[in-house]
Amino acid sequence: MAELPGLSTAPLGRSTPYPDHYDPGLLHPIARAEGRSTLDGSAISVMRGADLWVAYELSWLSLRGMPRVAVAEIEVPSDSPRLVESKSLKLYLNSLNQTGFATVDAVRVGLETDLAACCGASVGVRIHELRDFAPQSLTVPPGFCLDDLDLEQIPTNPCPERLRTLPGAVTEQLLYSDLLKTNCPVTGQPDWATLMVAHRGRPLDRAGLLAYIVSLRHHQDFHEHCVEQIFCELWQRLEPEALTIAARYTRRGGIDINPWRSSDPDASMPCGRLVRQ
Repeated sequence: MAELPGLSTAPLGRSTPYPDHYDPGLLHPIARAEGRSTLDGSAISVMRGADLWVAYELSWLSLRGMPRVAVAEIEVPSDSPRLVESKSLKLYLNSLNQTGFATVDAVRVGLETDLAACCGASVGVRIHELRDFAPQSLTVPPGFCLDDLDLEQIPTNPCPERLRTLPGAVTEQLLYSDLLKTNCPVTGQPDWATLMVAHRGRPLDRAGLLAYIVSLRHHQDFHEHCVEQIFCELWQRLEPEALTIAARYTRRGGIDINPWRSSDPDASMPCGRLVRQ
């Protein structure tokens, strides 16, 4: 993968000091257009969605100097011109640790303002006190799990050619796999996720879909771009009437990233937190 513009100055993969004061300048934007430049244009034109970031290590001070902790859910629309580089978000959130705020709502407004400026679009933030977030119990994705299917040949390189439909009437299928693994394009570290596919069209070759998912184990890209590539390749090769792709990645540095993309403008993330989150 070619280096994205601006990535050479990003903090990811570099030793960086942790901030001791509030600094929205720590947020580092990455243009979405570069990652989309090699994808199928017809799929991009129908694609909607968002990136849901869950930050488990949010902290700030009351005006009296008392520490406060919470969980933040940050929703960045997929049509924003820029995404936030993940380590820069972590550094930015840590810059709040010694900063005083009058109310929780003041923290939320500050986050929305700074992230919107970085992404170039309105960003939604929900802040949960721990006692309120606790009832959001872990769940299992809806639909059929592909992972016990027997693959005659296990691919080691990306194989979108394995994606195909079978003869039959149009049907709706909910499928998922816990075997998605991609890799950070900067550090090479593995990123683990559960991938969910909601498909309406001719019946899918489920073994072919599983082979395709497994074949991405050495693919290097950001979470958001990986999900968009998967959406575009399924859209192009399967020609569905409707398609939703979602990935819930495991957390790193106290943050998990959960992108979803859909041809349905009314779609949403198909499930909540999973076992590995």
